[in-house]
Amino acid sequence: MFNIPKLIAAIGYFGIGGIIFAESGLFFGFFLPGDSLLFTAGFLASQNLLNIWALLILTFVCAVLGDQVGYWFGRKAGPKIFTKEESIFFHKDHITRTQDYFAIHGKKTIILARFIPIIRTFAPIMAGVGNMEYSTFLSYNIIGGFGWTFGLTLAGYFLGSVIPDVDKYLLPIITVIIILSVLPAIKHFIVDGRRTKEK
Repeated sequence: MFNIPKLIAAIGYFGIGGIIFAESGLFFGFFLPGDSLLFTAGFLASQNLLNIWALLILTFVCAVLGDQVGYWFGRKAGPKIFTKEESIFFHKDHITRTQDYFAIHGKKTIILARFIPIIRTFAPIMAGVGNMEYSTFLSYNIIGGFGWTFGLTLAGYFLGSVIPDVDKYLLPIITVIIILSVLPAIKHFIVDGRRTKEK
């Protein structure tokens, strides 16, 4: 597990922004600890080790921009990848299904994906592949990015402000956040597995 406080101390604002940007829409960013990073950074801000307003603005902007990059990558590269006829993994029907999915569920997906590790990295890319209308994507990207960055960062900030010696409990709290953040993905995997067996 990442030692989040030491990581933040080592990378500073620039590193925090870079991690949030990468996890929000770059393929290689899916393993990065976005949820726990935001919460811990908020906690450190409550201890006057970071500026809370700089942190909120930085993470929000980087989250939105990261999703933008993911969306445009999917929009430009996706159709070329998914239209290779003889590929084992990619078929034309994949892009059709993606387009249908985002036409129906795209808005809530962009918002809810923010709170699910791995999914939040690939959701904007698939939104681009699915040719989701850009203005719609941008609106819900901003809403989701705001809720995710402000919500988790302020949670850490206020918890650090109101609970004496909360740093003693920081590791267990971060562990709980990580577990809670991956539960939806695990549930989705189990449900999909059951549905596949039933077919």
